Amino acid sequence: QQLIEAARPAIQDGHPITIDLPIRNINRTTGTLLGHEVTKQWKGAGLPDRTIDITLTGSAGQSFGAFVPSGIQMRLIGDANDYLGKGLSGGRLIVHPHPDADFAAEDQIIAGNVIAYGATGGEIYLRGIVGERFCVRNSGAQVVSEGIGDHGCEYMTGGRVVVLGEAGRNFGAGMSGGIAYVYDPNATFAERVNYDMVALEELDDDDRKFLRDVVSRHHEYTGSTVAQKILASWAVDVSHFRKVMPTDYKRVLTVIAASEAAGLDEEATVEKIMEAARG
Repeated sequence: QQLIEAARPAIQDGHPITIDLPIRNINRTTGTLLGHEVTKQWKGAGLPDRTIDITLTGSAGQSFGAFVPSGIQMRLIGDANDYLGKGLSGGRLIVHPHPDADFAAEDQIIAGNVIAYGATGGEIYLRGIVGERFCVRNSGAQVVSEGIGDHGCEYMTGGRVVVLGEAGRNFGAGMSGGIAYVYDPNATFAERVNYDMVALEELDDDDRKFLRDVVSRHHEYTGSTVAQKILASWAVDVSHFRKVMPTDYKRVLTVIAASEAAGLDEEATVEKIMEAARG
């Protein structure tokens, strides 16, 4: 309710607003009611980027930033519980420790389990490690973390994920869409992947360009020293990323590219995709 009142000028006429408040772990689904008000007024398009720019300091309860639409940026200086970014719908979430913190962020837990569950769009940047089932059922969000627990990208259907640290076991179980990139300088990631529906692939030029942009944004938003080190030795460190590609999704992308090259219309392209799906 505080956020809604503070953001009233933005909700009513799109006037940019900045909000700075403390937060406690009893504050759950922070931002969700605000997002509802924005969507009622501005429909699915939401607002322009960072029209509502929120900074919260402290420990957030469950489902921080759930269902937040476009135009809302929420920065959390502190840490968060489970389900951060659940159903994220176009907004941007940034989580990092306080600048005066006397620990290495990449070695500490910054948020809990099931981050970005069912997210459909938007961005999440997490400076630190998160728990299990990272990005389960993500269908469109771009999410960065510096380490994750078991079952990463489980049942993911879209979006892109970048892990700038270790990933737990059973990565990619049931993953039918989207692409994941895992920084793996110690070459341990391959043994933690569930290969039933995914394969590891070599990076291409588009992947390298995408990764450099995302890692740069992660550093810009969070001050990440991990991102800073990777960027400082990019020519070497880019080769340490492993690309996780769902096999059926790769087949569909191949068909779409071939159809576009052949000048086929949408109906013909869909038919080609269905043929590929039938094997």
